[in-house]
Amino acid sequence: MQSQVTANYLPEMAVRSRLLSLLTALFVTALLVADITGGKFFHLSLFRIGSYEFVTHSVGMLAFPITFLLTDLINEYYGAKVARQVTYLGLLCAGLSFGLILVDRHLPVAAESPISQDSFDKVFAMSNRLYVASLTAYLVGQMSDIAVFGMLKRLTGGRLVWLRATGSTVISQAIDSFFVTSILFYGNPGPDGQVAGWDTILPIAATGYILKFFLAVALTPLVYLGRWLIRTRLGLQPAPADPQV
Repeated sequence: MQSQVTANYLPEMAVRSRLLSLLTALFVTALLVADITGGKFFHLSLFRIGSYEFVTHSVGMLAFPITFLLTDLINEYYGAKVARQVTYLGLLCAGLSFGLILVDRHLPVAAESPISQDSFDKVFAMSNRLYVASLTAYLVGQMSDIAVFGMLKRLTGGRLVWLRATGSTVISQAIDSFFVTSILFYGNPGPDGQVAGWDTILPIAATGYILKFFLAVALTPLVYLGRWLIRTRLGLQPAPADPQV
């Protein structure tokens, strides 16, 4: 009897391990793409909030919400502790990537290099302030998402997946928007020479958050799709709600 239980348990452990490796790889990929491409901004003339036209924001915003989707799936099947470990791993990978890029930028460029130093710097030169803002917002936002997701899962007894998936992302994205905008812009002079204060920062954070809100709602069905695939294709069940998050 014990040997049969062990035989059934080991394949499930292998499947869970492989799934976690896949989700972690996708998570780190989305995070690095969001950070590395974040220097380009796009503009869509949709509507205005006061004098601020929605939406001008970093293209990194398109990849970054995927990290919250993956965090929710990891939290759902492996618990808050593993979700935090993946968050720390993402932070380590982001720090390593920026460190390597910094070294690459300072290596002397060869005369026959197909890409000039100036062109390379225009793409990969990220200011220290933007780097700090991005990683701080990422860490605080991810930890908030994990905590809120776990709390809602406990309160609902594992029901209402949409509530914890959307609710945790909506709250954590608000925190993320506030941190990244505050650190990046507070006290910095704008194009008009005026030093940015809260009257400038809060509307910018709000317009960015509106887009993140719609992205969070749009991604919620993917949480259900992910759960369905994991349950039907891999035969895995969600982890029980953590007693503490």
